[in-house]
Amino acid sequence: MRALAILILALLVAVPAHGAGNPEVAALQVGLRAHGLYEGTVDGVRGPATAQAVRELQRAAGLTVDGVVGPQTRKALGKLGRPGLGARPLSAGRIGWDVAALQFLLAWHGFPSGQLDGRFGARVETAVRRYQSWAGLAADGVAGPATIAHLRSAPLPRSPLRLAWPLALPVGDTFGPRGDRFHAGIDIPAAAGTPVAAARAGTVVFAGWDAGGFGNLVVIAHGRGVETYYAHLSSIGVVAGEQAALGELVGRVGSTGHSTGPHLHFEVRVRGASVDPLRALP
Repeated sequence: MRALAILILALLVAVPAHGAGNPEVAALQVGLRAHGLYEGTVDGVRGPATAQAVRELQRAAGLTVDGVVGPQTRKALGKLGRPGLGARPLSAGRIGWDVAALQFLLAWHGFPSGQLDGRFGARVETAVRRYQSWAGLAADGVAGPATIAHLRSAPLPRSPLRLAWPLALPVGDTFGPRGDRFHAGIDIPAAAGTPVAAARAGTVVFAGWDAGGFGNLVVIAHGRGVETYYAHLSSIGVVAGEQAALGELVGRVGSTGHSTGPHLHFEVRVRGASVDPLRALP
């Protein structure tokens, strides 16, 4: 039993090779959030807030308060404390620790599925299918051994092209976990009406209203599977089909769609996978 506890602890503190947070720690944080014990970001990092929440869970469950996430502590999390990722194929309707870890891995590999809650719903199934297709796997929507192994071993995708800044201003929110969700781009706060420039020459493939929350949106394709997204614009300065030059005005900063204030949401996708824009910017 002690050996099993040591193994679980090792899994929870190991840092993945690709540099993102640990999916096992993220699954732990999802379970702790569901019990009202953790209010921090599901980032896969076992920091002081996560450690304190584990101790509070152990205390409430009448367990030894040692901060070690062993079998009994996992059991105290209920359905969200089991089973481990890879123990079973994951498909629609599943609930558990493994689903939360899957959601976290999908998000970091460019396919966020909404709330990180350990529940395999329609959005998770769609994300799994999209990832499988992107990775060249059978796109059946079931996260079996091949899909999980690929997610665990594949490096995080990144843009093969260098880009220029669409706004020469400091970044607010970065790419990565935010609360119990995942932010798939960067946010650059700016005054409404500030000009937004094309980050690279390319073809405008979309320019209009996005009903999914981006509001006024421009999408430019640059080749090699790379597309840039400019969202929440107050106005749009290009039309679909147009050839946009590097630095050309694509629109102006606004707060349209799902937005709490004027800013540019800038997103980079490679063959449909969201990647960290900062890794492509100077």
